[in-house]
Amino acid sequence: MLHPPRRGLPRLVAHVWTASVLSLAVFGAAACGGGDNTATGSGGSSAKPAEKITLTVALFSDFHFAPLYAEFKKTHPNVQIVERRAQFNDHHANLTTQLATGAGAADVVAVEAGYIATFTPLVDKFYDLNQYGLAKRQSDYLDWKWRQGLSPDGSKLLGLGTDVGGLAMCYRTDLFKKAGLPTDRSEVSQLWPTWEDYAEAGKKFIAANVPGAKWFDGPGENFRAMVDQAPVGFYDEQNNLVAGTNPDVKKAFDLNVQMIQAGESAKLAAFSPPWNTGLTKGSFATIICPSWKTGSIKDAAPTTAGMWDVAAVPGGGGGNQGGTHLMAPSQGKHPKEAAELIDLLTNKDTQLRLFTEAGALPSIPALYDDPKITGFTNAFFSNAPTGKIFTDAAKALRPQHVGPKAGDVLTAFGNALQRVEQGKQAPQDAWNQAIKDLDRIK
Repeated sequence: MLHPPRRGLPRLVAHVWTASVLSLAVFGAAACGGGDNTATGSGGSSAKPAEKITLTVALFSDFHFAPLYAEFKKTHPNVQIVERRAQFNDHHANLTTQLATGAGAADVVAVEAGYIATFTPLVDKFYDLNQYGLAKRQSDYLDWKWRQGLSPDGSKLLGLGTDVGGLAMCYRTDLFKKAGLPTDRSEVSQLWPTWEDYAEAGKKFIAANVPGAKWFDGPGENFRAMVDQAPVGFYDEQNNLVAGTNPDVKKAFDLNVQMIQAGESAKLAAFSPPWNTGLTKGSFATIICPSWKTGSIKDAAPTTAGMWDVAAVPGGGGGNQGGTHLMAPSQGKHPKEAAELIDLLTNKDTQLRLFTEAGALPSIPALYDDPKITGFTNAFFSNAPTGKIFTDAAKALRPQHVGPKAGDVLTAFGNALQRVEQGKQAPQDAWNQAIKDLDRIK
């Protein structure tokens, strides 16, 4: 989802926020449909009806779930929900440790797309949501999104998807105007049919010498988007790590190096405090923008409403960046209630609501033709028709196989680009070190 969705320079996902704990008691009730999709499985109640229980939910950003917790409370008055958040990398590292040690995992955990294949092979570490009636949800989902949440043999349902990350490009119209570039979203899209064209447009922007502004925030997000658009990314279909020999990965790395050397990067790590400040100050003119990131921008820089717009992503419109699944670690003592909460947090009404409120693009394709989405315009982004933009991107999306340690591989290359950007390594040396780092990831 909201995803979000990484470390250092390449905090390549959405959703990196400071740790916090939110109790359901803080939030008032709010309406959101859940009705028809309540899980009713064969797992049996894990708590007596009157027993007071607490469910913990571990996330890596604000998923805008608070009103939904209040909705859950209406049908589960004995349940308190406590949300805890950690930064993106820490969240997934913590979960790895918690599963290994058998202690500390939340009842419900969010796992981002780059890490889902790390956890689904651990079939004994998560409850099979099929046992709690959630097999009925299969017909809701994009087929590839559903399969991402299954165990390797397909027999167990370990996670239900929240959102997908169809790609676009967000840009600052005020900065484009200052640089003498077009501001109309259709004309802007024509500036960059390819990533090479995007780099050339960046040179024109830099030549205009707009005070305090660079072309983009940092190379990590762009690198990830370029790789995500390729037919094969870091892994092949047999889970062989091919990142070091895949020409599309090297091409993406080299182009980002060229943009760094051309002075196009603001050298800001996505979702870091300086990045948040840069959004408000106008430190960069463009930002790779999966649907969920529109919500992140609005949350981080509310005073910039009306200064943004949304254009097509370079490279043909395909690609998926981010998206999340919710899973229930088997350490939890209340699997039935955890499954029912996952059901509510991922159902059709919820996904519709979270798109209009937080920009999370649904993983339920029936919603792509819902007028509430197709006709949705985002006032924060100059009334851009983000419903059509992102559903068109989702329909053009060619799902790419995600290997078991894709998130770690992404970090290795992101760190390499950061070393180039900081002047710590020459490009070829940074690439060579990234390849050596892949050997440790294996």
